[in-house]
Amino acid sequence: MKNMSEPRIKVVAMPSDTNASGNIFGGWILSQIDLAGAIAARELAPKRVVTISMKEVIFKNPVFVGDIISCYAKVQKVGKTSIEVEVKVIAERVGEHGGFVCLPVTSAHVAYVSVDENGQKKPIEAETKRIYGF
Repeated sequence: MKNMSEPRIKVVAMPSDTNASGNIFGGWILSQIDLAGAIAARELAPKRVVTISMKEVIFKNPVFVGDIISCYAKVQKVGKTSIEVEVKVIAERVGEHGGFVCLPVTSAHVAYVSVDENGQKKPIEAETKRIYGF
């Protein structure tokens, strides 16, 4: 898994996800990024993870109602309790000639921390790190 980016979420952007201008709301996209990153992080910390930070989210293309959003996530680094994940978002939409066009929307680096059921930091097991190549 160390060198692979895997698809984590694929969802259709709906009218209820729009902002006042009619485009898909950036906050909705951020929530999809967080979900995709957490899915990747939970492979290393299956109990529970919490989001600590999200760095440098720059929107390159708008997302419209009906676009299919795919979030790809790759674990970049694993610490004692932390997991850093890179998430890339791609929009798939029908092009002017009827075929599909894929456009990069944004990417982000998201940091998570492994926690127990009480919200206390929980070390990531050495064997789990070894299995995943960290």
